[in-house]
Amino acid sequence: MKNQKVDILAFAAHPDDVELSASGTLMKHIEQGKKVAIVDLTRGELGSRGNIETRKQESQEASLLMGVSARVNLGLADGFFEHNEENLLKLVEQIRFFKPEIVFANSIEDRHPDHSKASKLVSDACFLSGLVKVKTFFETNKQEAHRPRLVLHYIQDRYVKPDLVVDITSFYNRKMEAILAYKTQFFQEGIQGPQTPISGKDFLEFLKGRMTEFGRSIGVSYAEGFTVERTIGIDDLTTLL
Repeated sequence: MKNQKVDILAFAAHPDDVELSASGTLMKHIEQGKKVAIVDLTRGELGSRGNIETRKQESQEASLLMGVSARVNLGLADGFFEHNEENLLKLVEQIRFFKPEIVFANSIEDRHPDHSKASKLVSDACFLSGLVKVKTFFETNKQEAHRPRLVLHYIQDRYVKPDLVVDITSFYNRKMEAILAYKTQFFQEGIQGPQTPISGKDFLEFLKGRMTEFGRSIGVSYAEGFTVERTIGIDDLTTLL
């Protein structure tokens, strides 16, 4: 299989992480003609609701709703994946395969320990991917070094002050559709299961409030926030909101 070049590659510790925190931004860029792919590190098998099969089906439905070009699941151990050479190289393979300009990663700090672990794993893999002496092979073909131009960390359950926010007002409804594709995970009438911190109606209100808060900071209805690893430069100050 040849490399599949994308503009943005979004990594997630679990299926639904991207939908919850960055799907509006991804759909906005897809509508602008950009190509987007998602790499889920785990299958979310430790989730209290649903199972591997339902999570897989739900992620496929959400992917169709968002219009992403590809979605990969690396099958790392939910809750127990480690920051080690084996896992770093798995991520490097995906970065070199998709050759993104921009990478999205989990929040640098969050309630779920997998999120911060994934954040560091993705960040380090992006650096290592640019080293020519790090050897990886995809389907027996040697891969070329590639380092993304920018790594952005989306913000999840715990509040982290964003370094930048993206107006997603026009994509709010579609974002909620993508989130609710995970029928086993989030509140929907008639769906039964154990109560979790994200299964109640109040969690959906929290998501709306977070998007409203970020939106208010730039004078729009809804936005998503990101933190950066390096200073961001722009050419035209008049484009800033």
